[in-house]
Amino acid sequence: MKLRASTNYFVALFPFFYLAGLKYSTAIGSNVRDMIHGITVHVRDELKGYGPIFEEQPIDTVYPEESPDAKVSMNCRARGIPTPTYKWQRNNWDVDIKLTKEHYSMVGGNLEINNPEKSRDEGTYVCIAYNIHGTIRSREATLNFGYLYPFPPEERHAVKVREGVGAVLLCDPPPHYPDDLSYRWFLNDFPEFITLDKRRYVSQTNGNLYIAKVEPTDKGNYSCCVTSNSITKSVFSSFISLIPQADRSKGYVPDIRVKFKDTYALLGQNVTLECFALGNPVPELRWSKYLEPMPSSADISLSGAVLKIFNIQFEDEGIYECEAENYRGKDKHSAKVYVQAYPEWVEHINDTERDIGSEFHWPCIAAGKPIPTIRWLRNGLPYWKGELRFSSLKLEDSGMYQCVAENIHGMIYSNAELKVIVLPPTFEFYPMKKEVLAAKGGQAIIECKPRAAPKPKITWSRGTEILRNSTRIHIWYDGSLEIINVTAVDAGNYTCFVENNKGKANSSSALIVTAATRITLAPTNVDVIVGLNATMQCLASHDPSLDLTFIWLLNGYPVNVDKESDYYERSIMIKDNGELIVKNAQLRHAGRYTCVAQTIVDNATASADLVVRGPPGPPGGLKVEDIKNTSVILTWSRGIENHSPISNYTIQSRTFLSEYWKDMKTDPSIVDGNAESAKVIDLIPWMEYEFHIMATNILGTGDPSIPSQKIRTEGSRISFST
Repeated sequence: MKLRASTNYFVALFPFFYLAGLKYSTAIGSNVRDMIHGITVHVRDELKGYGPIFEEQPIDTVYPEESPDAKVSMNCRARGIPTPTYKWQRNNWDVDIKLTKEHYSMVGGNLEINNPEKSRDEGTYVCIAYNIHGTIRSREATLNFGYLYPFPPEERHAVKVREGVGAVLLCDPPPHYPDDLSYRWFLNDFPEFITLDKRRYVSQTNGNLYIAKVEPTDKGNYSCCVTSNSITKSVFSSFISLIPQADRSKGYVPDIRVKFKDTYALLGQNVTLECFALGNPVPELRWSKYLEPMPSSADISLSGAVLKIFNIQFEDEGIYECEAENYRGKDKHSAKVYVQAYPEWVEHINDTERDIGSEFHWPCIAAGKPIPTIRWLRNGLPYWKGELRFSSLKLEDSGMYQCVAENIHGMIYSNAELKVIVLPPTFEFYPMKKEVLAAKGGQAIIECKPRAAPKPKITWSRGTEILRNSTRIHIWYDGSLEIINVTAVDAGNYTCFVENNKGKANSSSALIVTAATRITLAPTNVDVIVGLNATMQCLASHDPSLDLTFIWLLNGYPVNVDKESDYYERSIMIKDNGELIVKNAQLRHAGRYTCVAQTIVDNATASADLVVRGPPGPPGGLKVEDIKNTSVILTWSRGIENHSPISNYTIQSRTFLSEYWKDMKTDPSIVDGNAESAKVIDLIPWMEYEFHIMATNILGTGDPSIPSQKIRTEGSRISFST
């Protein structure tokens, strides 16, 4: 087994492995792909069985210490044939159910813990499912004990502050787990909770109450209410008296006290940033993203203190700024939001059968940020890191494999069974064809794809003659027999013999040689004027025992005669005639036409060009330059001539006075077909014009160019005399 590392910034990529220089994939590889069909679809049946597959795995659980249930369940369920057996591990040690029946019990694959104790039961749990085919480990799941202790009973000191000055009342939450608290404050009598506005804010990071500018109405007794969302419990702090002092402050500059920190967010999460400032007057809060526009999914609260980014994406990463301002001055704070990603499968492993002795690479591709590392488990035990390759599979390599992709945010598992097959040669799954047709002078391929493991030795015979590689005969790596430049004497019965150390088998195909398909009347080049008809002739000969069909291609693409019946028609008056008639030929019908005469055995082709002559195409790149009061200069680039030289150009214009285009005077009066610029004269001063130009040849005048930009001529010079 060989290891090769391959990484990039976002994706840990393990590409498929191919043998270089082989025209076909190995017989082993192609046989395994083919086994998806036929009898081996039933590889997972009652007789053969299969390894465990998880249908439910344990999840991280928080058990409230004060729960009245006195029981917690870690769930696990797997299917397999035979039915899997289960065991559990805590912190990588087996959980002994038999010795602790009163404390632990198993219901199916679920682990029931009675009267849970933190010192005894907190930790990381793994469910292990196994049967005769192998073992798999579930994802790791933690069991933690949730709690929220009461606030200390001691009274809190009163806070005295001058009116007009900011104040901060500290919550100081008691010990708790997990850290998913929410905070509210109430004033005087419960449940008179404080309504938050631009002047007052409760941080959901630390629970503190911030008052930007204290007013007389703020006087009272305050209590912090802390709620644990996981264990649905709330506690209240002792009252804090806030006593505003009448010595009013004259005002002060903003002072940002609630500051968001550098934040690491997972792709797709909702992110909340907090920012609040003390100040008199109450500061206005503004959010921005440094050198970039704010995300379209961003939402700012009415108070301005909270920025929420919903369903955050990689492009939302960057530095975010909060600015607080009043007439006294400004304060600014910034921090960076990093967007990372939980591991995600790009390609996971699937149940696989491979022949003994074969080379095998199992690709396992995961994306994430940081880049996930890849490791492997075999039958529940650590096995390998990185790419998994086998240079020669052995029977003992069979088992349950798990590819684990992990980064700092977590891990994901992909489970699959590898079965290493030992099998004597058999044609039961892929019988050889009874007859193979090949045309004289062409190529014949007779496939021989027996099922066998280890890889069998393959030999071919024609009658009693053993075939070997030569200038015309080649036996491919996958067992197929190829004959080139087929002749009539190659017809006959061909037998494929296969043998490995488990047995022998053979099967035969009859090669029938047919006459080659030939083009007997090839199409010739045709030159027509737009609107006329053109005929592309094509006759062919073929083996009389086969059906002949014709296909026409225009510049390599099939011509749909039925769909474009207004322009194409097939002649069926003469046998083996593939003639194509192009009716009312348009410029778009010009090109190289290829007649393909084909049977189920071979085909023949012949090509010719159809030239369609017509008026010139529209000139391009029309520009207006050197704008005067009565003249301008137009420049352009030549359009397509359509097989007839351009004789002259016509310039037209229109103004707001009329919606119609009219011919313009030029200098010289006739614009030669070789020209790419012209002077337009006799314009009206102060008038707005737009121009277009048309090319003419002996077949007519083509479509006009795209109109120029509108321009306005200069004003007329006026002279005064006394």
